[in-house]
Amino acid sequence: MRIRFTELAGVVGSAQNLGHGPLCGAEMASLPVIHDAFVEVVDGRIAALGPMAACPDADAGWEVRRCPGQWMLPGFVDSHTHLVYAAPRVTEFRMRLDGASYHDIAAAGGGILNSAAAIAAAEESALLEALLARLETARSTGTVAAEIKSGYGLTLEAERKMLRVVQRARELQPMPLWATFLALHALPKAANLDDFVATVVDRWLPALADDGLVDFVDVFCEANYFRPSDLVRLAEAAAKRGIPLKAHVNQFQSIGGIQASVAAGARSVDHLEVLTDADLQDLQTAWAHGDGPMPVALPHCSLFLNIPYTPGRALIDAGLPLAIASDCNPGSAPSSDLRMAWSLAAHQMKLRVDEGLAALTANAACAVGAEGHMGRIQPGMDAHLILTQPMADYAELPYFTSENRIAQTLIYGR
Repeated sequence: MRIRFTELAGVVGSAQNLGHGPLCGAEMASLPVIHDAFVEVVDGRIAALGPMAACPDADAGWEVRRCPGQWMLPGFVDSHTHLVYAAPRVTEFRMRLDGASYHDIAAAGGGILNSAAAIAAAEESALLEALLARLETARSTGTVAAEIKSGYGLTLEAERKMLRVVQRARELQPMPLWATFLALHALPKAANLDDFVATVVDRWLPALADDGLVDFVDVFCEANYFRPSDLVRLAEAAAKRGIPLKAHVNQFQSIGGIQASVAAGARSVDHLEVLTDADLQDLQTAWAHGDGPMPVALPHCSLFLNIPYTPGRALIDAGLPLAIASDCNPGSAPSSDLRMAWSLAAHQMKLRVDEGLAALTANAACAVGAEGHMGRIQPGMDAHLILTQPMADYAELPYFTSENRIAQTLIYGR
């Protein structure tokens, strides 16, 4: 497969060699652009790019695609999703509009426990069919790769069912996927916290890892859920098997989850809607040594639950990197639209246009350890790309809050 895209209005996040590391602070604000450009894709990878003045002459060996007025961007990498679920939670949506809080709904048997009951009753084939449909919906709004968590199982067999669905989806569609083991998501009814943590860490994790079903582990480190000590215990057990940690922290309260994640060498810290001065300082200190976790904001969750947005402006101004993900799930963020997340980041988190794009691409790839393969447009990268509709400025993508101005999402150039 040899495809040459020509007459592009511009190629964003593009250069002969941008490196693979995270973009931090001011680096996020001004991505390189090649105007009036071409891009060549060979066997699913970017082979060459540059201005049209340097474009090779046409020959019979290439499929040439003229793209006048269209922009090419790196595809969005969704580093935090809960895309395997059995049913939406519309009844809880009604409850919340009647005044119930997230914690009220959970106390009434709703929330994560509701989704867990639905997963237990669902056929694996039905979960797979629903996941494939959701991945196609995500792709239509620019997503080229996704991390997918378990965590609605809360039993070994149900967690295995969810992770098997992710594994099967890898085989049936082209989007790169990562499976994350999140059994420490909620405490089952009548379970003892210490006993449940021990069971998940000492029994379930080894069994599922031995089945080849786990790429990352995760934990909901939050008051009334799981403790920083539980995070550390999970991370230590996973590290012995070479499995990195991703962590839900600071969604509602700051209880030491960031500090525990830094100590455990987490790949990312996700949510961060509540961020104290001490938390920010500790993240700065971690990144000063070059090995901090990627902060990941989830603006759909803030919109849907009407809670504060992650202070993305403060994180970037502090010289830190930032990624953005959808958190797509049935209870608190029922959307996989990362183009809309970019718009929310601009309007609500005060990110500049290129900062939002960097957060969805280069930095999001770092959040799942894929920075060597995607997130930038440069030779050697996989051709996971977005082609916009013809437009004067690619800022139209976040400018329009509901219109999808993406013409095509390309995975391995297709």
